Amino acid sequence: MTSEAQALASSQSSVQWMPERPARLLPGLRMSVLGLAAVIIGAALLWRSGRFSGDAATALVWLGALTMRAGALVLRGLTPVAPGRARVVQLFGKYRGTVREPGLQWVNPFTNRIVVSTRIRNQESAQLKVNDADGNPIEIAAVVVWKVQDTAHAVYAVNDYTHFVTVQTETAVRHIASSYPYDSRGTGALSLRDNADEITERLTAELATRVLPAGVQIIETRLTRLSYAPEIAQAMLRQQQANAVVGARQRIVEGAVGMVRMALQRLDEEGVVELDEERKAAMVSNLLVVLCSEQATQQVVNTGSLYQ
Repeated sequence: MTSEAQALASSQSSVQWMPERPARLLPGLRMSVLGLAAVIIGAALLWRSGRFSGDAATALVWLGALTMRAGALVLRGLTPVAPGRARVVQLFGKYRGTVREPGLQWVNPFTNRIVVSTRIRNQESAQLKVNDADGNPIEIAAVVVWKVQDTAHAVYAVNDYTHFVTVQTETAVRHIASSYPYDSRGTGALSLRDNADEITERLTAELATRVLPAGVQIIETRLTRLSYAPEIAQAMLRQQQANAVVGARQRIVEGAVGMVRMALQRLDEEGVVELDEERKAAMVSNLLVVLCSEQATQQVVNTGSLYQ
């Protein structure tokens, strides 16, 4: 975790966030039967009031109306909860808990029930142009897999948790891209291109710290685009090609030297021919020309003696 992420985590830990807790609820099916029964009984009382007169009729009307009103309130408290969704229960502006159990549930009918999706989401950041640690402009983008872990934080700690994740994703991607070079160039240091796994781990850790106030859990992050900006892409491509040519030449020379050394050792061990230092140098030169040449060499057969 970077120093900036550590400072952000310490500042967030000093704030007392409202944690998620389960809301008080009752089985919805049982309460729906109770509510329907109350509505039916109230309608029957109103119908029966027509057969009476005076105070008895008035009493039946009031009783039937109150019974139907109570049944309607009971039915209003019914709350269907789909899998992958939660309901944040709020009463007169105060948090009263979260309903996560799927199915038909019943809560206080006077509460406001806010729907929050707890499903896993994919979110891809916009293509950003950033200067890497060496000052080279690069284009980078990332995809983030996340879900809401704490519904109370998601609703009350931030204004819009989806927009909050979007902004923090771009901020974390910019910070990571500017903290490391695009290419290590053989130095062994961490780079965006050569150490993708380590970079994504650090991006995940920093982003998880940034979105902690929103109650969001970061599952995984991956870089979806990483390249030099168009204005320097051709120059960097030529540099990479030059480095590749130099590396290939180095491997060829190392292999050729090893083959020449092995040839001289075998000739000396088996006593095939005795060569002085001058002839050894000539043999080494010829072998290196043959082995290191990019084109096929033309053989010359010596029909004279070894020294002619």
